[in-house]
Order: sequence, then structure tokens, then C-alpha cells
Amino acid sequence: MAADGLIDRYAELAVHVGANVQPGQLVDVVGRPEHAELVRAVTRAAYRAGASYVDVVYSDQRVRRAMIEGAPEDVLSWTPPWLLSRARHIGEERAAVVAITGDAEPNLLADLPGESVGKARMLELAEENMRQISEMLNNWTVVACPNEGWAELVFGEPDVDRLWEQIAFCVRLDEDDPVAAWRAHVERLEARVRALNELDLDALHFVGPGTDLTVGLLPESRWKGADSVTANGLHYVANMPTEEVFTTPDSRRTEGVVRSTRPLSLYGQVISGLEVRFENGRMVDVQAKQGAEVIRSQLETDERAPYLGEVSLVDGTSRVGQTGIVFSETLFDENATCHIAYGGGYTEALSDPNAEGANMSTVHTDFMIGGPEVAVDGLTRAGTVVPLLRDDVWQLSEFRS
Repeated sequence: MAADGLIDRYAELAVHVGANVQPGQLVDVVGRPEHAELVRAVTRAAYRAGASYVDVVYSDQRVRRAMIEGAPEDVLSWTPPWLLSRARHIGEERAAVVAITGDAEPNLLADLPGESVGKARMLELAEENMRQISEMLNNWTVVACPNEGWAELVFGEPDVDRLWEQIAFCVRLDEDDPVAAWRAHVERLEARVRALNELDLDALHFVGPGTDLTVGLLPESRWKGADSVTANGLHYVANMPTEEVFTTPDSRRTEGVVRSTRPLSLYGQVISGLEVRFENGRMVDVQAKQGAEVIRSQLETDERAPYLGEVSLVDGTSRVGQTGIVFSETLFDENATCHIAYGGGYTEALSDPNAEGANMSTVHTDFMIGGPEVAVDGLTRAGTVVPLLRDDVWQLSEFRS
């Protein structure tokens, strides 16, 4: 398939299945200059879907680098009031949001001080965005746009067409009817959600090389899949691709050590060899071969940043995992294998959004901890150990469909 055709098909999928744009709805599209082709395709698709207005915001990593290098330190985490006002309006209007990722220069900030890179995020804007997610105001989705720099990182050469082919497979654009394929996929994940919720798990236990981690769950924790719903009842798929089933854990009850099984691309740096130790729910030690300072700085953003907000299970049937590719892009790598996220949790994965022990933070960063060498068990409230994953294969027959 030609890349041009894939761009248009991906845009249609993002608008109709991902964000589920409604007639008369305001649409917010966020991307970078290198994503312009997909941004324009999404805009066209949104207007065809009946959008009242599509507003596009571009961010530029080289502009961000210039700020980190030259701006006063107190500006690094500042939010311009006009951007905050815009973000609040997006929430008030219940706008649809399409965010586009795919880093063209994954190591652009690697030579800058990690502490400064970690601080360089608009805190008030991040807080507003997390509030809107928690209150489920917007139907939103995240999609990716291949580019030469990203392809170079993945394949060692700037083969954008090859990257498009792999993404097309991951998001089911290779199917004759991608929309029908996504509906079937969503239902398959929902079957796993129902089976996990019936187990009434109290905790998850991950064991593998460098990993012996127990993640406690809340009585209010509820497993969720690809089907998200806004407060006013609009269904959407937040990530395309998505292969996970996830929940919001008890932030007070994470114990042990964990080793990341894939690199993490974060704030213009690639974090490799990440190892973390938890005590009483808190990340108390962070080590990495590269980029640990970025994470340590991020954890200082607010007092709840070092606690878990999400735990997710992904098995070997994942289309992303089947490619055998490390994409060095969280949208894809988190859908290849199990992962956890430190920072804020998702209220949609709670029976009570105010449940004590659910984490709230302006940070939400996923990193991958699963794979064939990592065994995952569920610990029920009745004290039973239930094998969930071995060699990347679900151990419950209900999960294998």
C-alpha cells in the first residue's frame, strides 16, 4: 500500500473509531511539524465527520530545546495563560481530541542536563489535562505518524514506507474492513476485562530477570480495555494501537524491584536499562544505563509522582508484539508487553472515582516490564494464586480467544 493511502485510512480510523468525532463537535488536533501530513488528513476526515471547527496546535522540539538552553529556570515549568485558557475551553466544550506522536529526533535533548529536561513541562497545563481525563470530559485518541528520524531509530535507516507498513499491521489497516476489525478487537479485550473482574484480584505479582514486583489493587479497581466512555456517554478508543487490559492500582501497596524490558523514549531522550525499587508504594531508587536523571527530575514534579497510577497486562497475541520490533515509542511499545505507569491513575478504572489509595498526579509515564521471561500471577482476596501469563501466553482459557 502507498503511504498516501495509509495516511488517509489512518486518519479516518482515528476520527471515526479512535476519537469518535460527533457532528457539530469542536476538534482539537495536536502534533509536531513533521506530522503535518497526518494532521491535515485528520482535519479533512474530521470535517467530513461533521466537525464544527478543527483547531490545530503544533509543538516543536527544537523550540523546546532552545527554551531549556536559554530560558530562566523558573520558565521551564511555566504555562502561558493563553494556552491554559485554551485548554480549559477544550474541556468546557467537551471537544474531541486527536494527539499525534512519533518523535523525529528521539535523542535531540540527550546532551542536555537531565534535571532541566525533566522540569521542562507546563505544569498547570499538565494538571488541567489530567483533570479533564479524570472527569472524562473529552473523547480522545493518540495515533502515530512515521517519519525519517523515527524510522532511522527503529530500522537503522530512514525507511518511512517500511515503518508505515508495520504501523498499518499494528492498527489493523491491513484488514479489508478496519472498522469491523477494531470492533471485534475491542470485544475480545472486553472479554478479558470481564474475566479479570470476576477474579476479584487483590494484587498482581511479576517475576522475571531483575523483577520481583507486587502491585496491590484496590477493592474499587476495575479492569478496562479499549472501550472508553466519556461522562456524557460517547465511546472512544484512547490509543491506536491498543492491546492492553489495565486498571488503577492501590498506590500505597507496590513493593519490590522491577527492570524495564524495553527502552523508554521520554522528553527527547531514550531511557535504557531502567531499574526501579519500590517501598510502601513509592519509587525510592531509580537506576538506568542512560537517562535516569530525567526520570528522577520528573518524580520531583509533585509528591504523588513516584507512586503507581496504572498496571496493564498484554499477551503475545498483541499485533505490536508480533512484529518483533522495538519501536522506541511508548504508544507502540506499551502495547507489545505488560507495563506500569507512575503518576496519575485513571478514574475510569475505578468503581468509585474518589477511592482512597488511587493516585493523583500531573505525571503519567508508562514503562514496559513484561515479556516471555516475566511470569505474572494474580493474587485473589481469598488468598488464591492464579497464574495469568507464562511465556507471554494467557493461562486462563477465557483469555485465549
